[in-house]
Amino acid sequence: MPTSTLANRLASTATLTSTSNMIVSLSRMACRRASTTTSTSKLQKFHLSTMTMAEPEEEGMFALILGKPGGGKGTISKKILQDFPQFQHLSSGDMLRKHVQQGTSLGREAQEYMNRGALVPDRLVFDLVMEEVDSNEEGKSLLLDGFPRTVHQAKGLDQLVDIDMVINLVVPTDTIVERISDRWIHKPSGRTYSYSYNPPKVHGLDDVTGEPLVQRDDDKPDCVRSRLEAYDEVTAPLVDYYGSKGDVLQSFHGTMSDVIYPNVRSWLTNKFDDEDEA
Repeated sequence: MPTSTLANRLASTATLTSTSNMIVSLSRMACRRASTTTSTSKLQKFHLSTMTMAEPEEEGMFALILGKPGGGKGTISKKILQDFPQFQHLSSGDMLRKHVQQGTSLGREAQEYMNRGALVPDRLVFDLVMEEVDSNEEGKSLLLDGFPRTVHQAKGLDQLVDIDMVINLVVPTDTIVERISDRWIHKPSGRTYSYSYNPPKVHGLDDVTGEPLVQRDDDKPDCVRSRLEAYDEVTAPLVDYYGSKGDVLQSFHGTMSDVIYPNVRSWLTNKFDDEDEA
């Protein structure tokens, strides 16, 4: 067969194949468009690009950590952040101090209340929390510490975000009183000592200057116990409130953070696994 004839036949075959493939592609495209048009009204959280539907935005979890002052919330939170890097820790106190130091509009408003010895109103704390939520990295989970403190605040927070997990640390009052009342400080420098786990080299004296250590009034046993009793009175209804929301809340009992935390880690792991499977 002449070379020119063979080339013509091959070209003709290629043209037919290309045309056939194009028809199939157009047919599939039309089907996809028809399917997309039908389902658009049902999937309001998605939007269409030129040809396909956009993927849904990845959403993180929202967790709270509750517990008495001196009950190990800070220690447990640090361990959570190490094992679950998807979490960002939000402390209501830290957020407030940051805005005051940076002189933001929220910080200036909060400072006005603080200057006259008044409590910062819930509305302002909600604004602080939501600003952090809005600026949060996509897909990042949040661990909120120090807020809410009352059922009223919890109900207000429920209007703004969905709470997925509540970690409630239950440490005996006597353990906390002993732990905090064991704390002494060198007032000029702020160096802190504890006779149970970080004692000074010389009893009652600062390691660096040799000056006397003092105990803050807030750290004296009677004051600590009074503060914890007030916390129990205010927070018990809050625990009941979240406890009524199915499996959102889990309480962890103990006297030492290193013993409590493995149970916290196991529970959080299961919660994230359940979310991934949902």
